[in-house]
Amino acid sequence: MSQGWNRYMKAGLAIGSQVSRVKRLCWIGVAILGGGLSSGCSTITQPISGIPAQRLPPQFLAQSKANLVPLDPSRLAQEPPREYLLDEGDILGVYIDGILPYNPPDRPPEPPPVNFPEADSQLDPSLGFPVAVINDGTIQLPLLAPIKVKGLTVDQARELIRKYYLDAKILTDSDRLRPIVTLLKERTFNIVVVRQDIGGQVGQGQQGFGGGGGGGGGGARGGFVRGSDFSAQGGLIKLKAYQNDVLHAMMSSGGLPGVNARNEVKILRASKADQRKRDAFIQQFYQQYYCNPDPCGCPPPIPDDPTVLKIPLRLPPGVIPNFREEDIILEDGDIVYIESRTADVFYTGGLLPGGEFIIPRDYDLDVFGAMALSGSAIAGSKGMGGGGGGGGGFGIGSIGGVPPGVLYVLRKTPCNGQITIEVDLAKANLDPRERILVQPGDTLILRYKPCEEILNFGLGSFFTFGIQALLQGVNRN
Repeated sequence: MSQGWNRYMKAGLAIGSQVSRVKRLCWIGVAILGGGLSSGCSTITQPISGIPAQRLPPQFLAQSKANLVPLDPSRLAQEPPREYLLDEGDILGVYIDGILPYNPPDRPPEPPPVNFPEADSQLDPSLGFPVAVINDGTIQLPLLAPIKVKGLTVDQARELIRKYYLDAKILTDSDRLRPIVTLLKERTFNIVVVRQDIGGQVGQGQQGFGGGGGGGGGGARGGFVRGSDFSAQGGLIKLKAYQNDVLHAMMSSGGLPGVNARNEVKILRASKADQRKRDAFIQQFYQQYYCNPDPCGCPPPIPDDPTVLKIPLRLPPGVIPNFREEDIILEDGDIVYIESRTADVFYTGGLLPGGEFIIPRDYDLDVFGAMALSGSAIAGSKGMGGGGGGGGGFGIGSIGGVPPGVLYVLRKTPCNGQITIEVDLAKANLDPRERILVQPGDTLILRYKPCEEILNFGLGSFFTFGIQALLQGVNRN
């Protein structure tokens, strides 16, 4: 009887020990789970819902720019005439024997002066005294009324001067009257060029406007130099006649716009009429939409100013530019404005390394490329390093080893709105429709799916605490 009772008591104690061990493991698991949920399982405690990328309406998709074709630079230059045509601002070299200069009969004739052009001029050395073409397109010569030479060639001006002196009977010997008329100096146009693409730099340094040098690359990843001076640099340049166009203005101020400039050039006319039109346009817009605001409505963005000419530098295939040759010809005081594209950036967060990264100008950037640009590998590949802690309790490199499988794209909409786009990274590996393009202002947040976070947490808890508890139980037995 006593032996049976002893065996019964020993069995009861063994069962009680096992039950207490199971309870202890359960309490440990509950404590670990509670701690994990409270310390970083944001997928469960702070869920995000979004529109699946495949169901995104077309108006919210970024426009592709990979197939854009660069504009032929020759379209930005005017076609010069076969012969130089005179206009106000030109300076002629004129020599008329006996008149310009005047020679008394008892003195030998004075030889014409020889003029050598400036170093950057393409004119040949010339003869004669300087005579300017004034504002009304005329020249003033001794003993004659003003002679209009605007629109004439140098040879035509020479014959016209000869005819005027013969008609006025100032000189009657037509064989002796052989005036010398040459082009002493071409007219020039004062153009203002404002450039933001060479004030700072993206990636490799560039030559600055007016001799200043851009620094080297560096800064944030993706080639974006954070903190660089992107303030506009400008200057007044002088363009000669038939070179007063957009192409020569850009080439005289640092060359064609680089990758850190927008794909367009703006031209602001200096005429008072255009300035009055711009003022009236802005005033009318603000009076129409802001003087009587609608609290339930959304004011539209300010439309493009019709008096400002925008010339695109890249166009879709087969599209012909809609500007004319006279549009790219510049006059005194006109402004050529090249804007920087520093606002074309996207942001990263969650399990992605946080930062601000510039979007390439001339080719598309999808969500996979944006993840790679931020320093993170694509889901499903090994070595996804770096993950910061924000989105999960253990991060990308946790002991569970399951990579995050969802990327949320926060995209701005008009009227300060926002939509959330959900990209399934497992599907994006196989379906290009999931790999939407990134557009300026997007925020990319990488997170675990709930099942991935629970699985990572369960695996981590098992290897951290489960095996330890089991080993302790084995040692006790």
